Amino acid sequence: MKLIRYGNPDFEKPGIQLPDGTRIDVSAFGQDFDEKFFAGDGLRNLSSWFEKHGATCPVISQETRLGSPICRPSKIICIGLNYSDHATESNMQLPTEPIIFFKSTTAICGPHDKVIIPKGSEKTDWEVELAVVIGKKASYVEESEAMDFVAGYLLHNDISERAFQLERQGQWVKGKSADTFAPLGPFLATSDEIPDPHNLDVWLKVNGELLQSSNTRNLVFNIPHLVSYISQFMTLLPGDVISTGTPAGVGLGLKPPRYLASGDVMELGIDGLGVQQQQTTGFKA
Repeated sequence: MKLIRYGNPDFEKPGIQLPDGTRIDVSAFGQDFDEKFFAGDGLRNLSSWFEKHGATCPVISQETRLGSPICRPSKIICIGLNYSDHATESNMQLPTEPIIFFKSTTAICGPHDKVIIPKGSEKTDWEVELAVVIGKKASYVEESEAMDFVAGYLLHNDISERAFQLERQGQWVKGKSADTFAPLGPFLATSDEIPDPHNLDVWLKVNGELLQSSNTRNLVFNIPHLVSYISQFMTLLPGDVISTGTPAGVGLGLKPPRYLASGDVMELGIDGLGVQQQQTTGFKA
C-alpha cells in the first residue's frame, strides 16, 4: 500500500494512493496513520477493511494538498555521513559507527509545501534521503531480525542550516529543526512495495540542475544495521522515522559552496517513493 494524508495543515485526513495514482479517502476506517495505528497492526487491518469498503470511498482530487504521510511520530532520528562521498565533500572522516542526531518533529511538513528559510539563516542547504518508518516497538533488536520492524519507506528532504549546524556550539539538531525543514512524502510505501531498499536511485535538483545523484547501495551502514544499532541506545516506537543519510552534492560541498535563496525550487525523488517539489520563501515574522 501507499499511505497518504491530505488536506489543510494540522487537519489532514488519511488516504491511500492506488497503483494508477488515484487517491482515495479512507477516513471511514477510523484511524490516522500515527503510533497507535502502526502499533495495532493497522496496516493489515486497513488492507482488509479496504478490500471490503474501498469501492465506496471518496476519490481525492489530484489538486488537493498532501501532508506528511505519517501523523507526528515520536522522533525523527537522522544518520550523518552515511555516504562516503558526502563525508569526503564535507571534509569529515568516514565514521566507524553510525552518527546519530535528532530532528524536531515540528519541522515536518508536506512534500510540496514551501520551505521557509529561517530568521538569520545564511546557509540553508538541501539533502535528499531515504527514510525508514518503524512498524512496531523495537528495543535491543538483532540485526538479523531488524527488517521485521520496518513498516515502510518515505522520501525525506533533510533541510539543514549549515551555520546553525556547524558554526555554532552544540549539537547538529539546531541546524536541522526549523519549521518546514522535514518535508516527508508524497506517500509512505509499505515494505512489500519496495523489495530491495538497498538498490534505489536517489536524486535532487535545484532550479532544474541535477546536484545529487546516487543509489542506496552506497550506504555506509545499511538499514538492518541502523535499526539494530539505534535500538541499542533507545526504544524505537511505531511510526518513528530513521533518515538514512544523504549522498554528495549538497550545497556545503560545492566549490564554491552554494545555498538556497528565496524563490529557489528543489525537486527530488527516490525510486518507488515518488517525487517532492518545494519552493523556498524568506522568513516572515
